[in-house]
Amino acid sequence: MTDLPRLAALAAMLMLSSAHGLAQDAYPSRPIRILVGFTAGGTTDIIARVVGQKMNESWGQAVTIDNRPAAGGIVAGAMVAQAPPDGYTLLVGSIGPLAISPSLKTDMPYDNLRAFAPITMLAAVSNVLVVHPSLPVRDFKEYLAYAKANPGKINFGSTGVGTAAHLSGELMKQVAGLDMVHVPYRGAVAVNDLLVGRIETMFATMPSVIGHVRANALRPIAVTSAKRAATLPDTPTVAESGFPGFESSSWFAMLGPAGMAPEIQRKLHGEVVRILNLPDVRTSLSDQGADPVGNTPEELGAYIRSETEKWAKIIKAAGIKAE
Repeated sequence: MTDLPRLAALAAMLMLSSAHGLAQDAYPSRPIRILVGFTAGGTTDIIARVVGQKMNESWGQAVTIDNRPAAGGIVAGAMVAQAPPDGYTLLVGSIGPLAISPSLKTDMPYDNLRAFAPITMLAAVSNVLVVHPSLPVRDFKEYLAYAKANPGKINFGSTGVGTAAHLSGELMKQVAGLDMVHVPYRGAVAVNDLLVGRIETMFATMPSVIGHVRANALRPIAVTSAKRAATLPDTPTVAESGFPGFESSSWFAMLGPAGMAPEIQRKLHGEVVRILNLPDVRTSLSDQGADPVGNTPEELGAYIRSETEKWAKIIKAAGIKAE
């Protein structure tokens, strides 16, 4: 008789474990919400919708994109960090709120290295150094020579202080010893001013300028990714132009709240990687100037850590303060 309570407790534990396993096997059994910290129609939103639509088709559950464009993507990240880790609230985030903002904000509502369960990097987007056609340079060598001969006279625009466009320029200034003046804008106005020649140059994301490059309204000088961009195969990288190791790409990743069950994390990872390898998805992303990635959760976590450390050093060296 003395063993009966222990046997009853063991049976209860087994039943709970079995129910937990069945719940994970049944995932997803209800709609999934993907938060995006930027407006509809932007690169982050487009990538999230491409993947979300395929998840819906495969799993037969509604996948909704919830745009929360506030605080540079930080609000969406905080909402996911505080959500139950059950796989029904996910984040498609980008380099800014996931790796740059922690070095610019003293009041971050989450720890970017602890608050999330990495799933996979969805895509990487090359930044491209473009100039207004009035600038008398046609390649990266000429650009460097002109910048060094005219210290403080080249204005490079960005979509805001601490953005990837801004930090790409600061990285270039540091490694090449250039004196260029940063002109921060809010959003797409920077490209508009570049088109009319109010600023001379910009380290822009590929999707934001590729149409203007193809129309010969802007001149591509170099891409800042580790390898040449498929969208501009004849434009060399900064790394191959004399600065080995130079890399500054925008990237987009899917994450969930920390504490997610490994089985659900693995199921999400497998499904999203499958989606990223579909020919029509690869074409859709390529049209945005994005290269599909699909790495492991461990690789994504390590990459976010390395990017956080890298940009923290650049931000400190440049003395950048958030607006």
